[in-house]
Amino acid sequence: MKILLAYLAVLAGTLSLAAIAQKTVFAKACWCWPTAPHKGGMVKAKFESAEYVASGTYGTEADWNNPDHVYALNFNQEQGRRVFYQQCVWCHADTTPAGPSNRSNITPDPGLLNDSAVLSKVNDESLHKIIASGGSGVGKSAMMPPYGATLSDEEINDVIAYIRVIAAPEAPKPASNSKSTGE
Repeated sequence: MKILLAYLAVLAGTLSLAAIAQKTVFAKACWCWPTAPHKGGMVKAKFESAEYVASGTYGTEADWNNPDHVYALNFNQEQGRRVFYQQCVWCHADTTPAGPSNRSNITPDPGLLNDSAVLSKVNDESLHKIIASGGSGVGKSAMMPPYGATLSDEEINDVIAYIRVIAAPEAPKPASNSKSTGE
C-alpha cells in the first residue's frame, strides 16, 4: 500500500510540475515555427521568385527547358511532382531542377517525360498502364519496374497530371501590352 501511495504522489507531483512548466516556459515557445516571434495570426507565404503565383496553387515547377518560366501547380500536380522526384526523375529526365539523372547509364534510353512531341501522342490511360504494369508489362524495357503495387491509382494519376505540365509543348507567351492599330 505504501508503494502505491508513493507512486501516486510522484505521479501527481510530476503532472503538477508539467502543468506549471506548460503555463510558463513552454507556453511562450512555439515548436512548429522558427524561433522568430509570431506577429499576428496569419503568416504570409514567401515565394522564391517574384513571378505571380495564382491563388489556389500548391507549388511551382520551373520549365526544364526555360528556367525563367515557372508553372503553377494545382494540388494533384504537386502530389505528382513529389512522387515523380521520388521514383521517376532518375531515369526519365536528363537534367532537372533536382540535378542530373542516371538516364545516360540505362540501355535502352528511357523516354524523357518532358518531351512534348512524344507525350502528346500518348493518352492518359496508356501512361497509367505503363506506370502500373512496368516496362515488361507493356512490351517495353524490363528496366522499368511495375509501380501498380507501390503506388495507388490516385498517385499514378497525379504523376500523369504532373507529366502533362512538364511536357507542355511551349511556355505560354505573356500578353502583349501594345494595342494594335488596325493595319
